[in-house]
Amino acid sequence: MTKPETLGGRGLLSWAHRAVASLEQRRSEINALNVFPVPDADTGSNMAHTMSAALKQAEQLIEAEPERIDDAPAIATALAVGSVRGARGNSGVVVSQVLRGVAQAAHTGAVDGRCIEQALGNALVFVHRAISDPVEGTVITVLRAASIAAHQASDRSLYGVVKEATDAAVIALANTPSHLAVLRKAGVVDAGGQGFVVILEALLAEVSGQPHNQSTTVAINTMVDAASIFEAQEDIAYETTQPGQSHGHQGYLEVMYFIETPDLEAHRAGLAKLGDSIQLAAISETSATVHIHTFYAAKVIERAFAEGTVSNLHIEVLPSVETSARTVRRSVVAVTPPGAIATLYRNAGARVVTRASEVEDIVQSLASEAHASGAQEIILLPNGMADKTELASIELASHAFEQDLFILPTVQLVRGLAALAVHDPSQPLGVDTYAMAEAVAAMRTVIIKTADKARLTQAGPCAKGDFLGISGTDTVAVAEDVLNCVIISARRLLESGGEQLTLLVDTELFTDITVAAISAGLPPSRKIEVMIYPAENLGCSVELGVE
Repeated sequence: MTKPETLGGRGLLSWAHRAVASLEQRRSEINALNVFPVPDADTGSNMAHTMSAALKQAEQLIEAEPERIDDAPAIATALAVGSVRGARGNSGVVVSQVLRGVAQAAHTGAVDGRCIEQALGNALVFVHRAISDPVEGTVITVLRAASIAAHQASDRSLYGVVKEATDAAVIALANTPSHLAVLRKAGVVDAGGQGFVVILEALLAEVSGQPHNQSTTVAINTMVDAASIFEAQEDIAYETTQPGQSHGHQGYLEVMYFIETPDLEAHRAGLAKLGDSIQLAAISETSATVHIHTFYAAKVIERAFAEGTVSNLHIEVLPSVETSARTVRRSVVAVTPPGAIATLYRNAGARVVTRASEVEDIVQSLASEAHASGAQEIILLPNGMADKTELASIELASHAFEQDLFILPTVQLVRGLAALAVHDPSQPLGVDTYAMAEAVAAMRTVIIKTADKARLTQAGPCAKGDFLGISGTDTVAVAEDVLNCVIISARRLLESGGEQLTLLVDTELFTDITVAAISAGLPPSRKIEVMIYPAENLGCSVELGVE
């Protein structure tokens, strides 16, 4: 059959009919995939409901104004408005923003390949704005792949762009379990991503002029029934965007409503402390469908009515997932000497593996600690106590437990503390480790050692037994007593700026080095925060770090 070069209003309406029919037909299949973020087996139902609401709005437009049947911008706008107002669940919000992207791209006339490229790009922007905490391995990943493929399509025809976008989405869908352990454990692909692929396949069928068939279903164990998924839930851990909050407690609800308010972002900010999975699917700068999972439904609703005009209020009880079934999303594992420094790291939130000598099997110890954490993501702070060969073995060992491992270049213990100070488990792994690595790189350090023989250094001559301040390969301080060596070293570090001085001091020297004594030796015009911690088995007398 002849492939159309563009889609007009009738074509968009036909696509919507195909999408609704396919989503309805595959509703149970998609519901059965629904294990993230909440295993409520309703993604297929929500996407079908949202797409049906979009179609209903467009049909009402045609019924009222039959002459608009060929008006692509009008039909696209009606689909977008209907989907936003009728959005149901996380996945419905995404569908609404995809249709909003189409409406914005179609405002100039008929829909061609360039329009589809713009529509998918718009949709990706809108979805990111709508979702407060986007997670990779979900429909977002699938949508991004489709958008990139549409932009890079070698065949710029309507069919060519849609075909390449659909093919890329199918591949991205198949790979969603590589992003989320909960999908791997359940043996499924992302439910929302599968629904989005169904919608794209409907569009491909429309632009190819062929009947829509559902033979293209790339998924991992997608044909399981919902009951088998729920039977497995006790073995699956689910993430929330707010640490310490878990699904399944009495009163945990999904609340959705359409709101018209002067400031949508202020409304979003006000909801941030009331729940998670917050999404605002906007249709304009002042109106949106709001989605939130919350223990405080009454407060959410009260705030909504206080800040705007509310309609389409919908409340649903979320299913129970026992807190004991949850695992930690991310853990920081640090290598330290035994003793006080290990306790300091534990108090800072790290899991600690102590190493008293190089003959200990650090690979076995670290792999065991990482596995025992139950975390999906591990940030390792080697602190200069594991060599490259050992780190390579640790990296390979993490693969056996399907954990994502990120090794930070902490070559000293004091740098590891700087990394821990900015650790934020609520951020995506890449963002969290970037901030931690930045803190590590920003810290300037000196280690204080005793000279094993007399020699001439960059800082002057030293006698055997003198204290040396060493930064990298440079000697920056020489002194007969440890306190003076620390003060000279600190002053050198502070020449390049800094507001905080952290010292790890061998316990045998701890009484010789006090905050008052250090502060007295620093420039009086500078306000420097000094923190001193005792440590055994440092391998040196003192570690200093300035940040």
